[in-house]
Amino acid sequence: MSTTQLALLALFAGVVIGGSVALVIMLSLRARDRQRVLSSATVPEGVREVLHGMDDAAVVVDASGTVLAASVPASPFHLSEGEVLPSEELRALLRRTRGTELAASETIRLRRGAPPAEPRLVSVRASRVSARLTLFVLRDITEKERVEQMRRDFVANTSHELKTPVGAVTLLAEAVESAADDPDQVRIFAARLSAEANRLAQLTTRIMSLSRLQSTDELTDDRVVAVDEIVASAVDAHSIQADSAGVQIVRGGARGAYVRGDPQVLSEAVGNLIANAIAYSPQGASVGIGVKIVDGVVEIAVTDRGIGISERDQDRVFERFYRADPARARRTGGTGLGLSIVKHAVQRHGGEVRLWSRPGRGSTFTVRLPLTAAPDDVPPRKKRKKKRPAAAVLENMPQNGDLA
Repeated sequence: MSTTQLALLALFAGVVIGGSVALVIMLSLRARDRQRVLSSATVPEGVREVLHGMDDAAVVVDASGTVLAASVPASPFHLSEGEVLPSEELRALLRRTRGTELAASETIRLRRGAPPAEPRLVSVRASRVSARLTLFVLRDITEKERVEQMRRDFVANTSHELKTPVGAVTLLAEAVESAADDPDQVRIFAARLSAEANRLAQLTTRIMSLSRLQSTDELTDDRVVAVDEIVASAVDAHSIQADSAGVQIVRGGARGAYVRGDPQVLSEAVGNLIANAIAYSPQGASVGIGVKIVDGVVEIAVTDRGIGISERDQDRVFERFYRADPARARRTGGTGLGLSIVKHAVQRHGGEVRLWSRPGRGSTFTVRLPLTAAPDDVPPRKKRKKKRPAAAVLENMPQNGDLA
């Protein structure tokens, strides 16, 4: 072999050996970098335990948006370990957080559960844990936002409702002053002024009553009270209204039932139902009040044969200031708060209100309250052998289950 060939062979061997050494070094560097990446994407010790003890939805994700660790409440938002962030808003928040050392917050809508579950309003806070790890904490604020919206609506509606009688009082006062030389006109304006003042006082009183019922304060007079006492008080309070409207109030059903609660609040609740039934009943009609005991529950049903409530309005009649027929409510002096007061009063006593209604046939509102044992000092009632005429009238009136 010549000297030239030996030199070429040595050069080739050097290239091969050098290339192999370079390849080994390069592979070693890549392995080291891969190990560094893997170690940086590993969830720090104790993080999973902390997440599992959280009440809020919380997850730790890597740079690709894959969930590495998650709390139990995160699962309904489709944020379980191994899954990718399900929302583009979350992925955008991840990219924004990785570019800064500061935490970032966003309010977004996420679907909780499988369709057709409604999207929930969620407050999300993202914070960097390491170069490749980011912590997301999600808090469902749907109910908080709903309550806040209700508060804003209540304030707006109340302001609107108060403006009407206040404006009327102001105008009527000016009219009385301008008609000072005409006694007949003064009497007319004074009567209307008194009516508007009474309406304003009624509205203010009902707003205060509703605010008390929605507060966390305890009931003023919580005791065992006879349902007969509640019904009798409600009927007496509206007997003049019934006589003026030409409507007969009929009382029937079980006697001697007892519930626990505030008798004044419960009497006002039943009274509101009676007042509505009278206001929406034609002249010469009857309003029935029946009491039943069913499976440990006392049912107080107020039934009328009035104009009825359409199915579209039945879900909203218990809202504040909602009127199915605003024009008629204005004529009858309604405030739009009566049924809302009934709902909250009954709920404060552990009960519920049910509604059955058909346009043109009438309505039945049923207050359902837990039955309570009679006080020890009350003697047992004797059973009646004869059916009272009132009970016979009630049987012919529409009831909750009468859907024919």
